[in-house]
Amino acid sequence: MAVTKTTPKLVDIPNKFCPGCGHGILNRLIAEVIEENGYEQKTIMTLGVGCDCNMNSTFLGDTIQCAHGRAASTATGVKVARPDLLSIAYQGDGDAYVIGLSETLNAAYRNTNITVFVVNNNNFAMTGGQMSWTTMAGQVTTTSPAGRDTKATGNPIKLPEIVSGFDVAYVARGSVHSAEEIMKLRKYVKNAIEAQLAGEGYSLVEALCQCPTNWGMDTRHSLEWMEAEVVPYFELGELKERKAK
Repeated sequence: MAVTKTTPKLVDIPNKFCPGCGHGILNRLIAEVIEENGYEQKTIMTLGVGCDCNMNSTFLGDTIQCAHGRAASTATGVKVARPDLLSIAYQGDGDAYVIGLSETLNAAYRNTNITVFVVNNNNFAMTGGQMSWTTMAGQVTTTSPAGRDTKATGNPIKLPEIVSGFDVAYVARGSVHSAEEIMKLRKYVKNAIEAQLAGEGYSLVEALCQCPTNWGMDTRHSLEWMEAEVVPYFELGELKERKAK
């Protein structure tokens, strides 16, 4: 029997991300899981400041554009006001881990019943490709033209590993560099959303995504670089499994 794969209604128009960007893949996975659970009309997506701002016009559900780094605290406010809704924060690594580090950690520390998705593309992509706390050692960015010097700036931060030490519901890191890893990422997205729906507490899923525009590579080479350099440093998998499924 033939199976027809349909595009989720929540992302049924072209996205506005750069060619080859990994954001669009994560957008679709989230939309699929939301629709599977029947929450198309009961979800509020809080968007951080960054490339995810494009979703204000391409994600066909309810969104809130918050101030830079404040997505987790805004999503917390949504959940307090409307506990019946699915409250999701969608951010980039610069927004969640640098500008919004306090908000991200405090929401996790409180085990707030929200779901946070973070796209880790190793730079501040929207504002010109500046170095982020997730930028790889030796990686060239607009603010590290000679390559990141970790002796001066520290090593790339592994925020999910920190959060997994808290009393939270679920933490995972996936990647979009291959079809196999995309399917695993979908499982992580499903677990994170359904943990909130079950009232289990805070969930964080980090998605490693390519950024060909700011990395100065075509899509094929950016995926190869992810697999060779980024994935070995940022361990993939479930860092904290759900206690109840």
